[in-house]
Order: sequence, then C-alpha cells, then structure tokens
Amino acid sequence: MKRSSLSFSSFPSPIPPKNFNVFLSFRGEDTRNNFTGFLNDALQQKGIRAFLDDRGIDRGKCVAEELPKAIEESSHSIIILSTNYANSTWCLNELLKILDCKKTMEQILIPIFYHVDPTHVRNKMGAFGEAFAKHKQEFREKKEKTLLTQREREDMDNVMKRWMAFE
Repeated sequence: MKRSSLSFSSFPSPIPPKNFNVFLSFRGEDTRNNFTGFLNDALQQKGIRAFLDDRGIDRGKCVAEELPKAIEESSHSIIILSTNYANSTWCLNELLKILDCKKTMEQILIPIFYHVDPTHVRNKMGAFGEAFAKHKQEFREKKEKTLLTQREREDMDNVMKRWMAFE
C-alpha cells in the first residue's frame, strides 16, 4: 500500500499566529498598581509577551477597537477577578470576548480570584451580585428612557443575558 506524501505541515494553520502570549483582563482601580503590575513585570522577565491596556495600545488608536483585537491576538487570557471587576462594563465585555475566543479559537483561559471568593463570582453574590443587579437596573432604565429600535433592545437583552450566564 502506497503512503501519501502529504504532511500536516503542508496545510495552512487555521489559527493565525499570535502577537501576544497573554491578554491581561483586570479592573484597573483594583489591581493595576499592585497585583497586575507585578504579574505583568514577572511575565515580561520570563519572556512572556503580555498585553496590558495602558502599554499595549498605541497613541491615537481607538481602545474599543484595539482591545478585542488584542484578545484575539493572544493565545492565553488571564482574568483577574477582583472586587470591582464586575462593576465595569468594559471588563464584562472583555470577558465575553475572551469566552468567545476560548470557544472559537481554543484560547486558554486562566482565572485569578484577587480578594474575592470564587463562589461569589460563580453565584453572583457579594460585590459581584451587587454589580450585576446594578447593570440590570441601568439596562432597564436605559431601555425605558431612550428611543431604541427593537434590534437595539434585543442586543441589550442579549448582552445582559450573556453577562448573567458567564461562568
């Protein structure tokens, strides 16, 4: 029986090369100048290229466009879940993008629970529960006060459902 001369290396890789080894998702006011800063320095010393928002975005670039791109261009994401992480819609939207990349691009996800109980995050209790309740109320008020199309209302509902379902 004749063997095929094709090798796996002759097929193009479905996953593009990554610009970053790690994307760091964190709430700046909680951890930027302590844990996240020290973690980033330690990663850099080991030759691990980490994306940190205040250092990874060139001047004049749009943060809202650059953050999702940086997440896609990372092979790993470290999510530093701290007391005020869920208060930030930026953090929660990053988290959704990271979860999408985990599912579609097999990105490796590493959660770190910084001064929060993992069960509070999982069950949306304590500071996490309060933050999600606040977001839910804000979404409800925004939907009531603004003239939104049906599509925009559905989009807001979908985002809220995804936030509430994350684990």
